[in-house]
Amino acid sequence: MTTLPDRIRIAYALLVRVGSSLHSPLLLVMRLYWGWLFFEAGKGKLLNLGQTAEFFGTLGIPFPAFNAVLAASTECFGGLLLLVGLAARLTAVPLIFTMIVAYLTADLEAVKSMFSEPDKFLEAAPFLFLLTTVLVFVFGPGVFSLDHLMGRKFATTASTPAPAPQPA
Repeated sequence: MTTLPDRIRIAYALLVRVGSSLHSPLLLVMRLYWGWLFFEAGKGKLLNLGQTAEFFGTLGIPFPAFNAVLAASTECFGGLLLLVGLAARLTAVPLIFTMIVAYLTADLEAVKSMFSEPDKFLEAAPFLFLLTTVLVFVFGPGVFSLDHLMGRKFATTASTPAPAPQPA
């Protein structure tokens, strides 16, 4: 006969197993959705570089034309890499940096009121982009990614012993 504490332990273990099984599907959904949005935002900036550079200039960003190309390319191509989960952790780094710069330039008031008015910070445009890229950086892209497939391929190749040399 199982006791109440045993039932609680079993139920909790089941809850942990279910939650853990959702790790990769959640990362997949986040990468697909926000990777696509990064791609779209970057593509929009690339197709309108003049306007983007002008906007960057009004924000006081130095070398606005150069930084417009840099930010747009990072978002566009980084979004595609995030989408398929290729070099996901590496890709997350410049995307995180780009979103921090976006916060500090276009949404500085939201950053300044992060603790006094947290809703302002959480509702700013860069927040969910930043959150997604931080989660991908910390947890990786999950099993539904090219990184995982390539990792399995290279791990299999690396663990396969080389054939023994034949006597001459």
